[in-house]
Amino acid sequence: MATFLYKLGRFAFRRRRFVALIWVALLVAAGVGASTASTPPEDDFALPGTEAQKAFDVLEDRFPDSNAEGAQARMVFRAPTGEKITATDNREAVEEAVSALKGGQAAGVSDPFAKGSGAISKDGSIAYASAVYKVPSTDITDKTRDKIEAAAESARKAGLTAETGGDALMTMPDMGNGEIIGIGIAAIVLILTFGSLVAAGLPLITALIGVGIGISSITALAVPLDLSADTSTLAMMIGLAVGIDYALFIASRYRAELSEGRSREEAVGRAVGTAGSAVVFAGLTVVIALVGLAVVNIPVLTRMGMAAAGTVVIAVLVALTLVPAALGMVGKRIFGRKVRKANPETGAPPAANAVGQKPKAGARWAAFVLRRPVMVLVTAVLGLGVLAIPVGSMQLGFPDEGNEPAETTQRKAYDLLSDGFGAGFNGPLMPVADLRDSDNPKQAAKEIEKRIAKVDGIVAVTPAQFNKSADTATFTAVPKTGPSDSKTEDVVHAIRDQQDSIKKATGATLLVTGSTAVTIDFSQVMNDALVPYLALVVGLAFLLLMLVFRSVLVPLKAALGFLLSVLAALGAVVAVFQWGWAASLIGVEQTGPIMSMMPIFMIGVIFGLAMDYEVFLVTRMREAYVHGEGPGESIISGFRLSARVVSAAAVIMISVFAGFIGASAAMIKMMGFGLAIAVLFDAIVVRMAIVPAVLALLGRRAWWLPKWLDRILPNVDVEGEKLRHHLEDGAGAGQTAPIPAQRSPERTGV
Repeated sequence: MATFLYKLGRFAFRRRRFVALIWVALLVAAGVGASTASTPPEDDFALPGTEAQKAFDVLEDRFPDSNAEGAQARMVFRAPTGEKITATDNREAVEEAVSALKGGQAAGVSDPFAKGSGAISKDGSIAYASAVYKVPSTDITDKTRDKIEAAAESARKAGLTAETGGDALMTMPDMGNGEIIGIGIAAIVLILTFGSLVAAGLPLITALIGVGIGISSITALAVPLDLSADTSTLAMMIGLAVGIDYALFIASRYRAELSEGRSREEAVGRAVGTAGSAVVFAGLTVVIALVGLAVVNIPVLTRMGMAAAGTVVIAVLVALTLVPAALGMVGKRIFGRKVRKANPETGAPPAANAVGQKPKAGARWAAFVLRRPVMVLVTAVLGLGVLAIPVGSMQLGFPDEGNEPAETTQRKAYDLLSDGFGAGFNGPLMPVADLRDSDNPKQAAKEIEKRIAKVDGIVAVTPAQFNKSADTATFTAVPKTGPSDSKTEDVVHAIRDQQDSIKKATGATLLVTGSTAVTIDFSQVMNDALVPYLALVVGLAFLLLMLVFRSVLVPLKAALGFLLSVLAALGAVVAVFQWGWAASLIGVEQTGPIMSMMPIFMIGVIFGLAMDYEVFLVTRMREAYVHGEGPGESIISGFRLSARVVSAAAVIMISVFAGFIGASAAMIKMMGFGLAIAVLFDAIVVRMAIVPAVLALLGRRAWWLPKWLDRILPNVDVEGEKLRHHLEDGAGAGQTAPIPAQRSPERTGV
């Protein structure tokens, strides 16, 4: 592979204008396709095989006139202190606001004063009106939202407190300046790493081109491939991350080759042949992690994973072709002006390990770890182990309007409903009874209503609402506790536990759905998929890394280190967002359950990035070892050549993810914090401390591979040994410095 990529890199360098033109043409074509494409479909958030989904399927079939996907709004009114909401002036203000909600996209608006509506609190101070719309929340127009806000404002002017909840007012969450801050910090880090504006801009520009092609392609293919607008979110995040990383590693290797005295074309070829091989396998690990999301069996996650994987493939191709072409275009400007002035003939500084040069910080740190491997290993493992302790009490769920910032109208409406009707009113359950096999459907419905009402934790059950053929009925069951309370989950399970007895007694099939039940089922699906997903992703990546490193212990160490860093990161997320530790420091106003998809999401994203760092760091160690250095020397060489670049890549990713902590939405804030802290733990603690400590303790055994397995596994030549022989045989014309003689692999280590 290294030889093929070496030739590809030199071709891209020689035909740089042609290669660049192709990528620009692809970007333009994708942009045109995106601009002319139809509107992307909405997310089909189906949960195949779950009870909540089965109930929704029954509702869609038996209640064809209802719009289960239609947006809803719930306007809550509170009378001034000491007054009743039913007082004449207050009632008129409410009726005026309710009337203002009608028309336009609204399919129907309830009257809180209608007899038997149950929309007035027991103390008479609070009332609510519900509005159902003909279209989903994403299709609600600004005009409709303005109408809702104007209706609430009219009630406020009359002296009432009026707040609105529901998804009709839902808009794209405020992401803060996360992306801008992240790219800005990335630019600063790249300038500090390379010391050149041109070199710093190159990874950013090529990464943005790759992401632009990927996102535009997703938009262009949205309708034929059923990709929603949200599909591009993960693709953009991962595409930008790996795009910068891959370009950074190849550009860094190119500069190192120039420092060895190679010609520009030869340096590009060697950079793509060696670092490019690492890029290919690092990209494959990310693709495995993302495609593996199909194991979860949630269509929207599968599509998101596939789309993001496609963007990663584009990022790899950009790194292997566009980056070497761009390196050819920038010429000597890949180094800063100071370096070019000091070395006018070559435009490059002397080699990093030149005689008399002070060892770099990475090499000094590696030497320290070699002297104290046990101390470093124990300290790092214990530290991450302590941070992982909170995972044992992790509760999964979905943030609801009770987790919104206190100043939002959605959160105020949530609190008003809790005050007037109880916490469970914000998350009612919807039992659905299939009565086709019942001899007396109406009597069966009454029996089901009685049984649900007797369930511990249920405070109210509405009478059955039948469809036109009277063979299906729905109920509304209000639990005592809120939607994110663990006791509410117990209530759902208690109702479902009666399904068999209800079937025997009435012939009816009872299913429980509603937003709270969907959340519970979603969490269960995620829990059930976690172990198979881990086994698939880690297992396939283990085999891939075994091909890369020709070792059994190095991939095992990589996988175990990754699991440790993810557990520690999840522990930190639980401590902050569920326990509330230091929550105020990052603007978390309300603690609650951890988002159900957070564990699998973090595993997929962080596994890919972690294996990137593992491949780039350890490949240089493997390369040095194969080329004759001892185990200890190879560790120092790997850190001297790669530690700074890996650290820079990690800082960039931490900055990008941490920027999203400033978002207003609790879910986005949690994702930003979790991903940032996970990269910090994995790149800094695991890769920079645990990896060299373990390799130092293993010595030559780290690179052991059974002979029978060595014969079976194909040699992909990531370290460039075949490329080295190819060049030594005279095929590598263009080098201006001799290749150092290969030392014996039996040489003693440091």
